[in-house]
Amino acid sequence: MTGANSFQVSGYGPRRAGWARLFARDSAARRLDWPLLLAAVTLSAIGTILVYSATRNRTDINQGDPYYFLVRHVMNTGIGIGIMVGIVWLGHRTLRTAVPMLYGASVFLILMVLTPLGSTVNGAHSWIVLGGGFSLQPSEFVKLTIILGMAMLLAARVDAGDRQTPDHRTVLQALALAAVPMLVVMLMPDLGSVMVMVIIVLGVLLASGASNRWVFGLIGAGTIGALAVWQLGILDDYQINRFAAFANPDLDPAGVGYNTNQARIAIGSGGLTGSGLFKGSQTTGQFVPEQQTDFVFTVAGEELGFVGGGLIILLLGFVLWRACRIARETSDLYGTVVAAGIVAWFAFQTFENIGMTLGIMPVTGLPLPFVSYGGSSMFAVWMAVGLLQSIRVQRPMSA
Repeated sequence: MTGANSFQVSGYGPRRAGWARLFARDSAARRLDWPLLLAAVTLSAIGTILVYSATRNRTDINQGDPYYFLVRHVMNTGIGIGIMVGIVWLGHRTLRTAVPMLYGASVFLILMVLTPLGSTVNGAHSWIVLGGGFSLQPSEFVKLTIILGMAMLLAARVDAGDRQTPDHRTVLQALALAAVPMLVVMLMPDLGSVMVMVIIVLGVLLASGASNRWVFGLIGAGTIGALAVWQLGILDDYQINRFAAFANPDLDPAGVGYNTNQARIAIGSGGLTGSGLFKGSQTTGQFVPEQQTDFVFTVAGEELGFVGGGLIILLLGFVLWRACRIARETSDLYGTVVAAGIVAWFAFQTFENIGMTLGIMPVTGLPLPFVSYGGSSMFAVWMAVGLLQSIRVQRPMSA
């Protein structure tokens, strides 16, 4: 006898037999990408320490409780991991049937932001305040639904065996699907999220096998569109100031260039090994704005130095590598496109977030995946991990 029955015959009983099934060669638990999961958990754990360091003395925002943000960050991470488990249990192929409903819900939520229910934070009218200190940023979930919706359309006929690559009509439908929420997010305005969505669209098209003419055409159209937005004065003043500070780092260091100037000072003062946890003068002195969210990498740079910052970058790179392997090894185009879209999302958002703290990218208000404080962002990235794990679990054993 083999499997669970052999355990019962040997006297182990049904409970041991259940564990045997769980960890059998073809079980979901054994087929999870454990290195990917460990890297993501480690990043969230590092983020918890950095968020605590950045907020423990911030009596202006922590309501007098030094553990206020720490507890919430841990809670957000726990909820995110729970959502990931649920997605793995359901399976990305099961969720495929719910994509139209998820897409509609995400568009509805971002439209609600444009109503009086929406709230403005740091110039971006992109939040819904739920009360009790909780808020929701729907644009974080739109990134996922764009990936899922485009993947569903682009892969439908290919996975059915009708075509080898998506045709032009299908590509147009996928682009129209992505354009609707992107236009709404632009109206908020949330330029950082739109930039991420553009990169996601390009990554999805490349992975789907669509004609390269679409990719080059979109890059050209995007360049023309960006110039038009600038010339027509569509951007808000705070967005123009951010680009101006990026173009000229010495511009008004006490005003529009304050954030990036203080961020570079914090990272530069860390040296090789940093000043030590909770001992950073820039962090303790509260000189870097939004340090628990957009500028959390400055805490690592100052207090953990080049070694700590490098470790975060390596872990994020490892997550991207494992996601690329999942995209390459899956047997269906739908799984490949979803995984590739997540890679494009994580890669660009990581580069943009760390880049803006170093002064090599403009400030856009994007969080660092798994590390920055924020419930919406944390839930979204762990949902993405759940999709990656589901794609890996449901691949053929020979893959």
